[in-house]
Amino acid sequence: MERSEQSRASGSSRDNEADVLRDFEESFFAMSRLVSFPWTFLEKELECNKSSHLISDILKQTCLHSLCRKFPPSVGYRKLFLSELIRRQEAAGCDPLDELYDALAEVISAEDSTECYKSYILPCGEAVSLLENVALISGGTTGLVTWDAALYLAEWALDHRQTFTGRTVLELGSGVGLTGITICRSCGPNRFVFSDYHPRVLQKLRDNVRLNGLTERTPRTVGVEELDWTSATEDQITQIGADTVIAADVVYDPDVVEGLVEVLSKILRCSSPEVFICSTIRNQETYTGFKQLLEKAGIVHHVITGAVSRVFPYDRLSAVEMIRLFR
Repeated sequence: MERSEQSRASGSSRDNEADVLRDFEESFFAMSRLVSFPWTFLEKELECNKSSHLISDILKQTCLHSLCRKFPPSVGYRKLFLSELIRRQEAAGCDPLDELYDALAEVISAEDSTECYKSYILPCGEAVSLLENVALISGGTTGLVTWDAALYLAEWALDHRQTFTGRTVLELGSGVGLTGITICRSCGPNRFVFSDYHPRVLQKLRDNVRLNGLTERTPRTVGVEELDWTSATEDQITQIGADTVIAADVVYDPDVVEGLVEVLSKILRCSSPEVFICSTIRNQETYTGFKQLLEKAGIVHHVITGAVSRVFPYDRLSAVEMIRLFR
């Protein structure tokens, strides 16, 4: 009986360790804040056996992983991460791990850049890797990084694949492409149209679409289009023929909200697609103004409630709201 209990406890420990390794991997490649990593588990493990085996495994799942060789997070981020691992190991009095110091030396000698890769692990184990700017605002736009609402919308899509499977999907303000690429890779749309307006964002978007192998599909299946909300014509919208329209984090500036409502009105006039807007509410006044403009345009909104599956690491304390629009 005692042996059976010990066996179960050992199995539970292995399961916990596997979960922790997965958490480290997902958080590292998404360049999550270091405080969000499961350091407590690591500290307890180091205190119990003074062995560096777990740190070695963490290293293999992060800086020494083949994904890091191909699509590395920023030099500065990797430097901070490795320094934190070393600090934790030394504080626990564990034997030095040569490969850990070698990895730090390699990063220190690397040249930093204004761009880096972030990778988001899908439920199937594959990764969506995106070239993003290190700065949140660059070149006069916020569209060169992934925001929380895009991650939330991607998770919602994974929970509601039937909304996209076999359909033509239009994404407004695609940014660097996280949500759309996730849908293309996991939800089986018949056609997906990424769109944006800022020239630098469009170039980065095209790069990321190619980076994730979507150019292997025919142009009729995946497309990237310039779409100016204020000048988009009904003919252009009708040509796309979307069954589903999505947008994430597009309600952030009062100056662009009017154009957004204008293009949404045209979309709903041209056909009857399902329209979903996901927003991080940073400024309540701006968000309320958006809803008032929708009402003025004769567009009804319905707030979608309910939890989504936790797939990607991001700040879940952010105020994120999903709405569906009707005329």
